[in-house]
Parts: sequence; structure tokens; C-alpha cells
Amino acid sequence: MDHTDYEITLIRSRRKSLAIEITPELQVVVRAPARMPVREINAFVQEKDDWIHAHLQQMAEKKRLQEQYREQALSKEELQELATQAMKLIPQKVHYYAQIIGVTYGRITIRNQRTRWGSCSGKGNLNFNCLLLLMPEEVLDYVVVHELCHRKEMNHSARFWEEVEKILPDYRQRRKWLKDNGGRIMDRNRPVS
Repeated sequence: MDHTDYEITLIRSRRKSLAIEITPELQVVVRAPARMPVREINAFVQEKDDWIHAHLQQMAEKKRLQEQYREQALSKEELQELATQAMKLIPQKVHYYAQIIGVTYGRITIRNQRTRWGSCSGKGNLNFNCLLLLMPEEVLDYVVVHELCHRKEMNHSARFWEEVEKILPDYRQRRKWLKDNGGRIMDRNRPVS
């Protein structure tokens, strides 16, 4: 199926209604009931033309930004600056949330890591990634709370997540943001060639 300036992939199945999906690769996929006539599908696509264009544009912009982020590796100086700022900000947040959670902690270390956002040792020493400063503040807060809650539960059991939820009822959204966007931020911490 061809349309003005985008190609459509038609997938027929036992579904009852029509649906349009724009993939991250900027493909337009139309899902339709197995026996629906092509003219009905075409009419539906025509009707949704503005929506399709708007979403293709939105996805293209998102893809462009992600590639731009991926390309911008941080220099040693930038990483050092982030670490310095993190050393000022993160201990304040740790102190604040530790009082609310009712836990103590040991040493706080800021590192430039390639795999982890934070960790908590059995002795209560906390470790945080300086790249956390490139994230929205609520995501940074989530990582701080997550590590401090390990002072109560050194695992990821249901009890652990209950502790996190007591402090951040919306922790799932913050965690999702980290999952969706953390990779591209972590990508910026690579040797500049």
C-alpha cells in the first residue's frame, strides 16, 4: 500500500478493528481485520493522514535527538565538572532522604561509571554515577532513594519496593524514564576519539 509520501505495511489478523502504529524506524503499520475491504482501509488511512504526518515528524525529531545525544561523548573536563557538581548536590539529597527513610549510611563516593547508576555496600557505603546530573531531578532522587532503601532491604524483594514506594509513590514512572533514557546518557561516557 502506497500513500503520498510514506509507505504503509498492512498486517491482517483476527482483530476486530483498524489500528495505525508508527515504529521507531519510522514505518507506518496498519493492522486490519482479515476480511476488511482495501477501500475501507484506504479511507481510514486517508482520514488519519494528518495524525500520521504529525507522528512521523515527532518520531523523526525524537530519533534525531537520540542520535545527537549518542554522538556527543563527554570530554574528561566535562566529566570532571559533573563529578564536582555531583559531590556538592548528591550528599545533600542523601542526607535529606536518609532522615525521611530513617536509615544511616557510610561514605559517599561519586564515580564516572559505565554500567551502574548507584550502589550500596553491606557497610552502608554509597556509590553514585556522576552522569546522574544529566537527568531530570526526580530521576536522580529516585536513584538516591533506591540506594538508601537498600539500607533496609539488601535485595529487590516486594518489601524493598514497598519501602521505595512509601517515599516516592510514583517511582515506577521515574524508573521507566531511567530505563528508557539511561542508555543514551550512559553512551556519552566513552573515550572521545
